[in-house]
Amino acid sequence: MSQASRTIASPSTARSATLALALELLERPSVTPDDHGCQTLMIERLERIGFQVERMTIGGIENFWATRGQHGPLLAFAGHTDVVPSGPEREWDHPPFEPVIDDAGFLCGRGAADMKGSLAAMVTAAERFVAAHPDHHGRIAFLITADEEGPAIHGTRAVVERLRERHEPLDYCIVGEPSSTRQLGDVIKNGRRGSLGGVLRVRGIQGHVAYPHLARNPIHQALPVLSELVNEPWDAGNDFFPATSFQISNLYAGTGATNVVPGELEVTFNFRYSSEVTQDQLRERVEHKLAAHGLDYQLDWTLNGEPFLTAAGELLEAAQDACETITGHRPALSTSGGTSDGRFIATLGTQVIELGPVNATIHQVNERIRADDLDTLSRIYEATLERLFA
Repeated sequence: MSQASRTIASPSTARSATLALALELLERPSVTPDDHGCQTLMIERLERIGFQVERMTIGGIENFWATRGQHGPLLAFAGHTDVVPSGPEREWDHPPFEPVIDDAGFLCGRGAADMKGSLAAMVTAAERFVAAHPDHHGRIAFLITADEEGPAIHGTRAVVERLRERHEPLDYCIVGEPSSTRQLGDVIKNGRRGSLGGVLRVRGIQGHVAYPHLARNPIHQALPVLSELVNEPWDAGNDFFPATSFQISNLYAGTGATNVVPGELEVTFNFRYSSEVTQDQLRERVEHKLAAHGLDYQLDWTLNGEPFLTAAGELLEAAQDACETITGHRPALSTSGGTSDGRFIATLGTQVIELGPVNATIHQVNERIRADDLDTLSRIYEATLERLFA
């Protein structure tokens, strides 16, 4: 362990098993898709308390699936060991992979919130629960990947397909994504919107701007339909999801010269959509509008994830009760934000929630969370296990 990671705020935090494991994980520069030995650290701890571990290296990505118990419903803790790049290291107060607990009591380092802190809390929660209940009811599992921050093709998505092929049930899942907003445990994500992306290429005829009758400007042709798509009321949302949103993220055309009509326009867009519409309906409506404008176009679609929702049930009740008991406040439910690996796990018919640290600094320079929050989070995970399996 580096000298920086030994900078501990107080003797009490020095004795925390959760913080000690988090510091070990944070020291490892596991920029996606490199696990950099993080999973081995977790596996060693889990094997010592009786977990059967199956490493799954798929498409060069390291994943593992670990289980303990023989009978009853299965709860999986899910998460990722990969992190996003640090950005300019000179802008960090401390080197991003030399974690510290600063004078204000914040654990600082890339991955502290997203999501190595949660991984440490999950492991220590399982250790304490197993020590107290060695013959516990139900099964506990870990589904861990190093491909969440990247393309997310050979990680959780691929592991879920193997579980599906083996007809292995997965009843409950807690994803350790940073769900909290102002204080730990104030929000549980009980669903996510769907994400449907498209790349539209509108073909025109390149020519000189002084002779527009000899050219066909794809920008001019596309602007009316793009305006329609931006202003279309796709749905009104519902009690769980906001209205579907259409956003253009990239638009490119031109040769760089000021006197040339471009021959092609490329538009990249994304739908974040509610459960009021399906991806097939969105595709059909977009293509109908494009056809109505007589465009010469090519459109390539990418489905990043269907919307999912975990309504009232055993997992949500247990997690909300655990948060309220440990923190003194009952978490609100939300489906806001981007996508997570929960979208893949939900396809198994699993009750899926996201419960983790405060997300204020995720993917930012100087990513940090309150160090004490990790011990609290571990106790919340343990209390959820108690309510389901003790």
